[in-house]
Amino acid sequence: MQRRQQMMKIFSTFLLLCLLSITSTSEATPTANPICPMDLNYILRIPWNATDCRNPFFQTTAKSAMNDSSKIPCCQTLLSLFGIALAQHLKETSLFNLPDLPTSNSCLRDFQSKLSSLSLPDDLVSHCFDPLQFVISASVCAGIQTTRDWVSKLGQNSPLDFGCRSELVGPGCDACLAAGLKVQTILTGIDGNKSHSMDCFYFAVLYAAGIVNESGPEGDSALDCIFNLPLNIEKDSKSKHSALVYGLTAAAIGILVVFVLMGIGFWFYKWKKLAEKSSLEFDVELDEQGSRPHARPNTGSIWFKIQELEKATDNFSSKNFIGRGGFGIVYKGTLPDGSMVAVKKVIESDFQGNAEFCNEVEIISNLKHRNLVPLRGCCVIDGNDGYDEGASERYLVYDYMPNGNLDDYLFPIPYDQVGTVKKSLTWPQRKNIILDVAKGLAYLHYGVKPAIYHRDIKATNILLDADMRARVADFGLAKQSREGQSHLTTRVAGTHGYLAPEYALYGQLTEKSDVYSFGVVVLEIMCGRKALDFSLSSSPRAFLITDWAWSLVKAGKIGDTLDPSLLKDGDSSNSNPRAIMERFIAVGILCSHVMVALRPTIMEALKMLEGDIEVPQISDRPVPYGHPSFVGDGSNFSISPTLSGHQMHNGDMLR
Repeated sequence: MQRRQQMMKIFSTFLLLCLLSITSTSEATPTANPICPMDLNYILRIPWNATDCRNPFFQTTAKSAMNDSSKIPCCQTLLSLFGIALAQHLKETSLFNLPDLPTSNSCLRDFQSKLSSLSLPDDLVSHCFDPLQFVISASVCAGIQTTRDWVSKLGQNSPLDFGCRSELVGPGCDACLAAGLKVQTILTGIDGNKSHSMDCFYFAVLYAAGIVNESGPEGDSALDCIFNLPLNIEKDSKSKHSALVYGLTAAAIGILVVFVLMGIGFWFYKWKKLAEKSSLEFDVELDEQGSRPHARPNTGSIWFKIQELEKATDNFSSKNFIGRGGFGIVYKGTLPDGSMVAVKKVIESDFQGNAEFCNEVEIISNLKHRNLVPLRGCCVIDGNDGYDEGASERYLVYDYMPNGNLDDYLFPIPYDQVGTVKKSLTWPQRKNIILDVAKGLAYLHYGVKPAIYHRDIKATNILLDADMRARVADFGLAKQSREGQSHLTTRVAGTHGYLAPEYALYGQLTEKSDVYSFGVVVLEIMCGRKALDFSLSSSPRAFLITDWAWSLVKAGKIGDTLDPSLLKDGDSSNSNPRAIMERFIAVGILCSHVMVALRPTIMEALKMLEGDIEVPQISDRPVPYGHPSFVGDGSNFSISPTLSGHQMHNGDMLR
């Protein structure tokens, strides 16, 4: 009897274990086969071209690709097609990929199911994709898994945020692609593994389509430009008819809007004359005393009242005087919240009226980059009668840079004049400053459309923040380029010694004009000499640093160009790597070449500095025929006699 009870007890335990096993299996089933969180029905809506994925085309290309799916046109098309869902998923969840492998498998099964319903082969997905490639991982592309990771690596305003936001057609699409490649380079550099470059580029594609572009992942801009998805051109007649109706309706509305705006403009014009108010570019607002109109620019920057700036600078006291900039006087100020600012009182500029000035402020206020000095806001005060724009006062308010400008460190004022002297810059500091300036210029040339040319790059316009990182300043002379054209100007702005020859002599302004000035700054930083150097004892004449450095390099004495303070710790590969310093010298000489065509772009120069591409051999620098001499303070300037070998026609310099 007792034995029987023991047997029953064992049997009941066995049944309990079986029951638990069945229960756990049934509970695990949903986890093993999760539902795909992405809606893939767009595959049936979008008129994508599936020709490359139909038999026998797919079998032929797959065989010729030797099992490398990235070379199969169909697989590339399907990756773009699947990317639409991933971009929408990123927009909704902030995840760049799917959460786990079972979810990835589930989504790929659904993806194949939709493809099969279009009479496409049943093995497309299995042949093209590995489910693991769509699972989030910290080991892929700089550890980016979410949009928060993206922002932590690239900041709130990456190149994609500027290049891919609006409709992407023609040049707009080219700008978006360039921004994507730039982000890919940045992320690959952060990651340190070049094999992840394609993953980084695809993350850039997802971010551009899902987060940045206003039309969304299924919009025409995303499909045609960002994903480069092949689409069927043919549309049914009903769609064409609808498009025509919508087009004509939009045109009629547009014409009506134009007439309405013209009427409003005329009304405002009459209202201005009768009521003697400010122009249409300004909002009218009485100051607190109600004494006269207070014009406020229609920009995204902060508007300051003149009373606020007077209080911040102690009524523009001489003790708060910082210096004189390219087109105004600069004062240090403290705002009510305790933040330090630099207030520039504009004395002279290219702007004929307040409207043009405010347009420039709007451009500057939209420039956001870690290597540019941020614009806090502005202030415009009309003349005594409130309407004479020529007599107005203008102010710009920037973030204050506590370490001053680069010129103060390269060429400090003697101790007996100021009581203190700034320390000499170390090699790491000089290297970072050069790279920072290059990145700031690259943003101005390629990060915004149309491109912006600074026109006055020099040591005093490079400010240093609390961490001794460089920020390009003084955009008062900045000019936007015309698409596909160089900028010809009758007024040459800038500083002697930094001016590109074609700009100084002929007024031809291009991105390479800034590159020339950048090259001069690089040589100043690396050589410790001024752009116009009067210190050579071998000659009573002044020499351009570009000619001086070039002659030494061509003589095989590139080491003699380096600032002696850079070599005081010896030629240690761990402290001051001489080979890298000499590469920086070579890039500076190349950027400041007299011929435009032989200068690199700022992006190419940046890659040379970072060692991503080799620095080409430095070619001869022929002397332009009839090059003028500059006379000042009794000292003559002339081109180095070492350059007297070749002669060149003036027009050749522009090529």
